[in-house]
Amino acid sequence: MSLLDYVHAIFGQLRQMQAQSVLMIGCAGGSLATMLSRVGCSVVAIDVNAQAFVLARRYFGLPTEVECRVADGFDYVLTTRRKFDAIVVDAFHGGRVASKLLSEAFFAQAAKRLQAYGVIFVNVHVKSDSDSTVDRVACCISATSPNVLILDRPGTKYRNAIVASGAVRELKRPVLLMPPAIEAAKLAKALGAMQFVSRRVRK
Repeated sequence: MSLLDYVHAIFGQLRQMQAQSVLMIGCAGGSLATMLSRVGCSVVAIDVNAQAFVLARRYFGLPTEVECRVADGFDYVLTTRRKFDAIVVDAFHGGRVASKLLSEAFFAQAAKRLQAYGVIFVNVHVKSDSDSTVDRVACCISATSPNVLILDRPGTKYRNAIVASGAVRELKRPVLLMPPAIEAAKLAKALGAMQFVSRRVRK
């Protein structure tokens, strides 16, 4: 069970849209995949590091039902013909997401792997309110889909923001749906502070 607010935020929005099939690019401990599996969602997890899956299953309880594939995320969306209700991009290495996973070319290919009602969610690290990373991601993804939402927690340093595109018009701010045994109140408060914000126009 994750203790990270952004994981619960993405989980909450996936539950809102009643996603039944999710492609996750980036595994780490696999907590989001585990939570989704618990509610009957079919999950395909992609990671370039095979050891990530070994650790996730051995130490974090990643269920055997989660399909794990060692692959580059961009290569996978280029070659697969499967379609998903949602795609989650959470692939950090050394604190950064590979630039090609935040490019217009990637988002164009990822959109082809979505069902008509599908949504792409991208986790973005934000250092401060002056950090333009989330705006750049939103700009890239808007080239594929004009419907873009940014879920953020302004005023907090070193936070996670979520950029979502696709069938996002009915999405509402998430609430804590699967409270962990510890820090549930803290997570609920963090989720309550999240809000949808407008993309800032930068010259």
